Amino acid sequence: MMLALAAAAVAAAPVQAVPAAKPPVAKAAPPRSVEAPAPAAAITPMAERVVTLAALNKRNGTTQDYTAHPGETLRFATLTIRVRACETTPPWEAKQTAAYLQVDDAPAQVRTATAAKVKRVFSGWMFAESPSLNPLQHPLYDVWVKSCTMRFPETGPDTLVVGRAVTSQSKAAKSPDTVKAPSSKTL
Repeated sequence: MMLALAAAAVAAAPVQAVPAAKPPVAKAAPPRSVEAPAPAAAITPMAERVVTLAALNKRNGTTQDYTAHPGETLRFATLTIRVRACETTPPWEAKQTAAYLQVDDAPAQVRTATAAKVKRVFSGWMFAESPSLNPLQHPLYDVWVKSCTMRFPETGPDTLVVGRAVTSQSKAAKSPDTVKAPSSKTL
């Protein structure tokens, strides 16, 4: 019966709003020192890159090598070759070299006439390591990319430098569980 009276008293008591507990406020972590990525200036600007192309006249078998910067225009027989861009992978990755070329053909009789007769025969990326992937398809001439010269940063944010002095001990060296290997002595 006592329990019934206590339950009735609790039920009859006015309900008071209990303020909600505030979640603990996390203190802002101090800013961490993060190395900035290598500056973009360390990679060769497009205007300073050098692309090497080769051109072949299929009729007489003559070839000619050209070097140009992106933005330059080359002439080979009736072809006008515009180099728009070139890219190559860094030395530590698998070698891939490509150049974006636009090739126009203006036969000799058309060159003296209006420029409207000029025909675009190729526009796209040509790859040095697999020239058959996206070739120039022309009955008399062939053009292919040989190389693209550019520079890369020596180190990046994920670069490990071998031989650099370590300023702090590693966790393994601090651990008491580390077992030292016995030294090899000759008897």
